[in-house]
Amino acid sequence: MVMVELKGLHTVRAKGRTYYYAWRGGPRLHGQPGTPAFIAAYNEAVAEYRQPDSSRFRSIIALYKASDAYKGLADTTRRNWALWLDRIGAHFGDLSVRQFDRTDKIRPVIRRWRSTYAATPRAADYGMQVLSRVLSYAVDPLGRIAANPCEGIAHLYSGSRSEIIWTPEDLTQFRGGKKSSPEVMHAIDLASHTGLRVSDLVRLAWSHVGKDAIVISTGKSRHRRDAIIPLYDDLKALLTSIPKRSPIVLTNGKKHVPWTTSGLNSSFTAAMKSAGMEARDLHFHDLRGTAATNFYLAGLSERVIAEIMGWEEDQVRKIIRRYVGRDAATKAVIQTLNRARRRTGVVKPTVKPSA
Repeated sequence: MVMVELKGLHTVRAKGRTYYYAWRGGPRLHGQPGTPAFIAAYNEAVAEYRQPDSSRFRSIIALYKASDAYKGLADTTRRNWALWLDRIGAHFGDLSVRQFDRTDKIRPVIRRWRSTYAATPRAADYGMQVLSRVLSYAVDPLGRIAANPCEGIAHLYSGSRSEIIWTPEDLTQFRGGKKSSPEVMHAIDLASHTGLRVSDLVRLAWSHVGKDAIVISTGKSRHRRDAIIPLYDDLKALLTSIPKRSPIVLTNGKKHVPWTTSGLNSSFTAAMKSAGMEARDLHFHDLRGTAATNFYLAGLSERVIAEIMGWEEDQVRKIIRRYVGRDAATKAVIQTLNRARRRTGVVKPTVKPSA
């Protein structure tokens, strides 16, 4: 029998059996590979995928994937969403689009799908975010359904990272780990001083460091916005302590090779374990919260912090509230009021006792 190579064919082996799918997340194919029936089933699945039945939800997913809204996402986000779009297509793709207009009927179906990821609530919420975005697209601009049935469904993950930041004590403990190499610590310290994401840190070049500020376009904005970080004294001292082994600021243990995002994340995880912190709810990206908190406590306005960290101004209040806890915000207000009083010289008069 002549075997024909079928592009994208996905094979899954489970419990001693082999299952074939037209593509990852696509429909299952029955029969033996190479047989006319198998090839016909594959061709039919591909044809339906390329020209999906417009009455089925799979067609909405296909339109969203082809939209400017999806193409405009950051590369990393688009890669992550592609996996979830495949999962959503596999589960909901054959449903009629009209079923999503019957909120009382479709919401239990959505909740049951979400519950299959209940063991990983963050992943469940991430999948719901992607599904909600597709359904919002079906509402506007497509006008295929009247409302988004995901709205009003609570998240499974209830934890807030608003007050989860790296304290000086955390950094000291991390620094003491056997695998907390100087190269890893340079990345940790630079993140806590600048608030840059890992993807921006690993490409930060010495050419981005100017006389008064670090200026680097952010990958999250697809390089349409710049993060502008003033070179305050502590940041200057940190940059001076980092050896210039490459045009890129941060290099790995090979002394002259720049970090990759995955390489730095792997080394960070190993260092956390060696420092006895693997059970702690601290992530590398929480260093952005540390930087934001420090900027806010120093009295910088939300607008200025947005410029420093490359955030959108209309979203900065929400992001600051997420990263900066209520106690930190209250202390910042107190410090601002105290500085204002010292500048104006206004002192509250002593209340004289009544005669």
